[in-house]
Amino acid sequence: MKKSDGRILTTHAGSLPRPTALVEIFARRVRGEPIDEGELEAQIEEATRWVVPKQIAAGIDIPNNGEQPRESFFLYVQRRMSGFAGRGTRSPPGDIARYPGYQALRQRFLQGREMVSSFEVPKVVDEVRYLDPAFVERECDDFRRILASSSPNVAEAFVTAPSPGIIAAAVPNEHYDSQTAYIDALAAALRVEYEAIVAHGFLLQIDCPDLALERHVTYAQRPLAEFLGFVEIVVAAINHSLQNVPRESVRLHVCWGNYEGPHDLDVPLAEILPSILEADVGSIVLPFANPRHAHEYGLFANDRLAPDQILVAGVIDTTTNYVEHPEVVAERIERVAGAIGDPSRVVAGTDCGFETSAGMGRVAEDVVWAKLAALSAGARLASERLF
Repeated sequence: MKKSDGRILTTHAGSLPRPTALVEIFARRVRGEPIDEGELEAQIEEATRWVVPKQIAAGIDIPNNGEQPRESFFLYVQRRMSGFAGRGTRSPPGDIARYPGYQALRQRFLQGREMVSSFEVPKVVDEVRYLDPAFVERECDDFRRILASSSPNVAEAFVTAPSPGIIAAAVPNEHYDSQTAYIDALAAALRVEYEAIVAHGFLLQIDCPDLALERHVTYAQRPLAEFLGFVEIVVAAINHSLQNVPRESVRLHVCWGNYEGPHDLDVPLAEILPSILEADVGSIVLPFANPRHAHEYGLFANDRLAPDQILVAGVIDTTTNYVEHPEVVAERIERVAGAIGDPSRVVAGTDCGFETSAGMGRVAEDVVWAKLAALSAGARLASERLF
């Protein structure tokens, strides 16, 4: 994992806009309609060939495949693992439920939209196991091939995979006799993906919205202590699944949900940070651009990170079409670097992905690239002042 030696490096949190044709075929498949698998593969190839150079043109130092081969940042696993079937239910975030006016506005936005919803989930009804490593190996091989042909000078790139906790929280369990057993089974299956991604020469990013978001979803009506217990179980399961993966090859992404909403029920970072810091990873990815958590960078003062860890600081909001001014981006980076005390241990990123499920992004595709260009411009300004 590269440090920002001499200048602030840039990256993002994973998901990027998908072309309309790819969104449509993913949505048809999720609805159970027949699709042409050859057409889907061709659309994924075309989309990945499009999204990789777009990142480089915007100035991103550490790109990925934009999650183009997946319909959702975590629900894709039902096509790679056994045990998933039927239709489950997923509660909405508590802050949405407490504001009926906002809820109605959100419904109007979603109505009639071609998309894949992260709240339309299956159930786990049998043993969860990874079916065939070829699934993830092909995704990595395709990304490596496209990266080499379109952007050969990229020194580092990443591929995402979900936390076992977000699957366990979102997908109802009707098979395992305890939540811990369910999480452990998911972690064992995901270990295949974690190890394959790193074996193919990529950084592994584990997406863990569960470590923050689930406080106001699954645990909205339960004591904070129960949620913190869940966080500890998930972090322990992740650590166990990473036993064969070098710490410096992993970054952990934690967020409170990639949706524009009140977020006034979000658990404070101070409550969950001690458990997050127990993760055996080389980097932590956190959102510091959105209005609810922009102040929490200060928690990283006084050597909160381990000496070998890097903080990927979200300095771009992925839920608004405002394009951040580079000076604003630079100021955000400088504040984080000041808290940590070493700018080489800061990488500039985004709060979350831009389209965590196909078709669900709120930021226009052309605005996404403008925001990533502003990220790069702000990183250059900050570098001039910090190094």
